[in-house]
Amino acid sequence: MSTENKCPKCGSEHIYEDGNLWVCPECAHEWSAHAAAAVASTEPTEHVIKDANGNVLQDGDTVVVVKDLKVKGSSSVVKVGTKVKNIRLMDAGDGHDISCKIDGFGAMNLKSEYVKKA
Repeated sequence: MSTENKCPKCGSEHIYEDGNLWVCPECAHEWSAHAAAAVASTEPTEHVIKDANGNVLQDGDTVVVVKDLKVKGSSSVVKVGTKVKNIRLMDAGDGHDISCKIDGFGAMNLKSEYVKKA
């Protein structure tokens, strides 16, 4: 029994190999190891970051803030319509996936769900 593979149909870990096929006893799905490897290699490995409207963001883009954002540790607010130039995308675990500099505020991190591509 293999613990590193899962059934592609139901996600069960209780699969077993039967000759050249993998079999899932829970949903009765059968697949070849070669087909499973081909599917895994075609899946995108790059994390795509999208704005509030679903547009794909890239490094160097200009975005506009779509919601008033309170600045942590300050009484200041980043207002709706604030234009942010030359963003840098990053993969942070806290959801803040845009690193940028905002005039009047300095360097900060933003969540992509609160900006739209300009």
